[in-house]
Amino acid sequence: MKGISEQRAGLLYGFGAYGMWGLVPLFWPLLKPSGAIEILAHRMVWSFAVVGIALLVLRRWSWVAELVRQPRKLGLITIAAAVITVNWGVYIWAVNNGQVVEASLGYFINPLVTIAMGVLFLKERLRPAQWAAVSIGFVAVLALAIGYGRPPWVSLILAFSFATYGFVKKKTNIGGLESLAAETAVQFLPALGYLLWLGSTGSATFGTSGPGHAALLAATGVVTAAPLVCFGAAAIRVPLSTLGLLQYLAPVFQFLLGIVYFHEAMPPEKWAGFSLVWAALAILTWDALRTARRTRADALRLPAPQAPLPLVGTPQAERIPAS
Repeated sequence: MKGISEQRAGLLYGFGAYGMWGLVPLFWPLLKPSGAIEILAHRMVWSFAVVGIALLVLRRWSWVAELVRQPRKLGLITIAAAVITVNWGVYIWAVNNGQVVEASLGYFINPLVTIAMGVLFLKERLRPAQWAAVSIGFVAVLALAIGYGRPPWVSLILAFSFATYGFVKKKTNIGGLESLAAETAVQFLPALGYLLWLGSTGSATFGTSGPGHAALLAATGVVTAAPLVCFGAAAIRVPLSTLGLLQYLAPVFQFLLGIVYFHEAMPPEKWAGFSLVWAALAILTWDALRTARRTRADALRLPAPQAPLPLVGTPQAERIPAS
């Protein structure tokens, strides 16, 4: 019963995490008249504050001293902070400039980019279905580039930056909350310096557009940290294959918001490109589920380990009948 309740809780946390990530396009327009870079800087500063308070409450500081003694990990965290800065900035700009659908495409193709990076950098071998999915994804990007008259830069930047971020985080091997704290610590001083410079030039909107606007800018820290906490709670309670399926919720919500709420145009060439991407993801999902079932079946077929025979002279040995 406890296992079932844990899995149900994990599913709820997973829905919460990806649901919040999927609905976040509704939040960024509320921060106007702030520009994308100012919003990004506030997100960095307030995220660091929120995560710092959380770590203080949980008393989870022992990892800091260990991290400081590992220059390689510090370097990787700095790279992760730089890459996620690009990802956050481009995403905020895209949402506030009427490109929510193109932003959602970035997160649809992200799994395909992650697989391609595994082949290029980790020399991973792909199964035929994975090769088919990656190839269809490549054709989809070409189709969208022809339809747009240009490559879908927003989608590509979001997909490659997030895939790189995931690749680097895999190398650092630090918990979600701790990782976000370390990354926002790297971002904090440059972001704070930029906000102070904006204030000195009279260009800052924080404090000049009313207390409600200031509160919304401060809330960027919660908007960043809350889904990550839910994701961490889900990751330890549900199988990785389930998380892999849940990850599609976020771009689906973003795509629907772009069409239904923001009324973005979807000409036929866009539908064609998105359909190819969805076909690739369907193949990828089918292959992942099939592989997971085979792995479980193989594990069940393995013979159970036999208990070693007790040594002669022990009470257990004396009870074993002679052959």
